Amino acid sequence: MKPFLLLATRAEDAAADDEYQAYLRYCGLDEPGLVRVRLEAAPMPAIDLADYSGVIVGGSPYTSSDPVEEKTPTQLRVEAELSGLLDRVVAEDFPFLGACYGVGTLGVHQGATIDRRFGEPVGPVEIKLTADGGRDPLLAGLPHAFDAFVGHKEACSKLPAHATLLASSAACPVHMFRIKDNLYATQFHPELDVEGLVTRITIYKDAGYFPPGQAEELIGAARQSRVTEPMRVLRNFTERYAR
Repeated sequence: MKPFLLLATRAEDAAADDEYQAYLRYCGLDEPGLVRVRLEAAPMPAIDLADYSGVIVGGSPYTSSDPVEEKTPTQLRVEAELSGLLDRVVAEDFPFLGACYGVGTLGVHQGATIDRRFGEPVGPVEIKLTADGGRDPLLAGLPHAFDAFVGHKEACSKLPAHATLLASSAACPVHMFRIKDNLYATQFHPELDVEGLVTRITIYKDAGYFPPGQAEELIGAARQSRVTEPMRVLRNFTERYAR
């Protein structure tokens, strides 16, 4: 089997490694089966899509809708590299799954409106599938409504006409969409379980997602939640596209 490619941008080793382990676990892959490239650490290497089964973009501390003058040189480089890769991915309808930051990357590339109107605080939310979502193979086996972990400053407030809306929440109208047949983005985190969220709350408590003093409260709420379904998206992705 050709490996999948994980493009990551978390600068903190603990967060980056925890994310990678979560993708390995819930994608059902071993390390040779999921090649990780940390874009925040070095420029994107040459990528031949023919060497991979699919591309996954993990979550990110970057916010696509921030003013250009507020973005670091590293963020601007990463955005340009991802946009260039998406030129090829979209043209080929090559299997792609972007989690959280995927909405900002694939959405911006395809002409969606990404802004701060529909951000959601850190924690579990109820996700509901649309009729199209209920028929989509990447959501096979998931119930019509399920809880998932979120925590995002920006979101998609308007999809382009050629996108298919697959899932929403009460506070965020676009939680998952598809472009063409094989290009997906989720706003919720399909890789996050309780311990993964606790790790992120601890690492990112000063990153502006919530007041730092709320960290213990958020951790307590996470430990009381039951988030078990969204991980199926990852296994569905790898099983559908492994080649």
